[in-house]
Amino acid sequence: MSDPAAMLAALLERRRPTAFATWLADASVASGAALNRVAFEIAFASAGRRFGTAAIGSGATVAGAGGRTWSIAGWGLDEAARALLVLGGVAALPAADQPAFVDGLYRAGALRERQAVLRALALLPDPARFCAIALDACRASAQPVFEAIACENPYPAAWFAEPSFNQMALKAVFTGVAVARILDLETRRTADLARMAADYAAERRAAGRPVPTDLALLAAP
Repeated sequence: MSDPAAMLAALLERRRPTAFATWLADASVASGAALNRVAFEIAFASAGRRFGTAAIGSGATVAGAGGRTWSIAGWGLDEAARALLVLGGVAALPAADQPAFVDGLYRAGALRERQAVLRALALLPDPARFCAIALDACRASAQPVFEAIACENPYPAAWFAEPSFNQMALKAVFTGVAVARILDLETRRTADLARMAADYAAERRAAGRPVPTDLALLAAP
């Protein structure tokens, strides 16, 4: 297992020890053998039933390949389990097949399955390969999908081009998401983002509408 996978496995084993042992064996991703896609898909779909959707809880963290550590306290246990499967599935495939595999999981998944894939992106090897998936999530109309990539997730700050990051940050304001939930925002604030925030504030004032206080966080130097 990779280090991120080992961290997720340890968290799941502590919280659901009986379910975890059986489920991981059934998933066919821990043996080092070729990926059994049927077994994988069954395990991926059954994570909610096996683990439930309760939050992992405070103190839970994970670290990406670059050493960046962040809290996953708000992840559901089912999301952590599915993220672990994504990591295992990717590790079992040739590098050339990995992007299509992850893209397929995201596009075919139900809501919480898509959320889990998005939460796993920053943990995958060579994360930049999965940027198209993350950008698609930023355009999603389903708020939980947008929040899975935009909030408590280091992927956008690390891998989005400036225009894409700025659009995501403004969408967070539009949709009522607390801007403070965008990880590493302070490393991505630019003059252009400040200008966009100021323009939006001016539009709101001209229309006689209140200006979201979070806009100030986008404009700060």
